[in-house]
Amino acid sequence: MSAGGAFGGNRGLRPVPPEKGVFPLDHMHLCDLEKKEYLNCLKSSGHKSDNCRHLSKKYLVCRMEKNLMAKQDMSELGFGKNYDAETSSEEMEQ
Repeated sequence: MSAGGAFGGNRGLRPVPPEKGVFPLDHMHLCDLEKKEYLNCLKSSGHKSDNCRHLSKKYLVCRMEKNLMAKQDMSELGFGKNYDAETSSEEMEQ
């Protein structure tokens, strides 16, 4: 007896929607520069996302400005006041 459906899916269980909902893909490449900067930063830092948080924020801001995702306060996305203070002190050190 098989407990799963076609292709291993579970029958009878309702799918769970994504937490933030659906947002359009960037088919027009409106935020490609920001995305590439972030990905390059990840590669050069050994995939340590903490080193690239400022670029992650820049990418999300671009997506909001181009209506590729709903506008939200950055604190809801993990960029609170503590993050802004850390970023400004790091920028001053460099």
